[in-house]
Amino acid sequence: MSFNTEKLIIFSAPSGSGKSTIVNHLLSKTDLPLAFSISATTRSPRDHEKDGIHYYFLNSTNFKEDIAAEKFIEYEEVYPDLFYGTYKSEIKRIWDSKQAVVFDIDVAGGIALKSKFPKESLSVFIQPPSVEELERRLRMRNTDQEEIIQMRVAKAKEELLTASRFDVILKNDDLPTALKEAEDLVSQFLKA
Repeated sequence: MSFNTEKLIIFSAPSGSGKSTIVNHLLSKTDLPLAFSISATTRSPRDHEKDGIHYYFLNSTNFKEDIAAEKFIEYEEVYPDLFYGTYKSEIKRIWDSKQAVVFDIDVAGGIALKSKFPKESLSVFIQPPSVEELERRLRMRNTDQEEIIQMRVAKAKEELLTASRFDVILKNDDLPTALKEAEDLVSQFLKA
């Protein structure tokens, strides 16, 4: 089966929607030529996260230096002094390896990438069943303090209003169904 790998597959969603679960599932599918775009961030690593595998962990000064050097294809200051961004070199690295780039990225980043690569990208918005379920999932993670959870829920309410700006809205109210739908979407997009 022949795939066009000079493409971008963008998964965006509010925190707690299940986008990382869906992206990790797709990356485990050996029949799909996919590679993960590693984002840069100024947030601290979580216990299981490793620099250069899950994220490029930078301090704020280094991140701002890379902005000034125009190393990012997109970046955002999500909260004060909390930056996330995608290096231009990540897309080149993955395309050079003859794989399509998969993004697990916040909503603003997903919109920015789609605007820069309108024909080469498929943008998918992962929609949670409800804001209440999203908040429950964030609490179950047990990784954030109450103040952060409330900030994420408030931001999620705003982000849900942007779903129509994506090519596809994938509702994640039943995980096995959402995983299968994501596989089908990606496979069809790479064949086109």
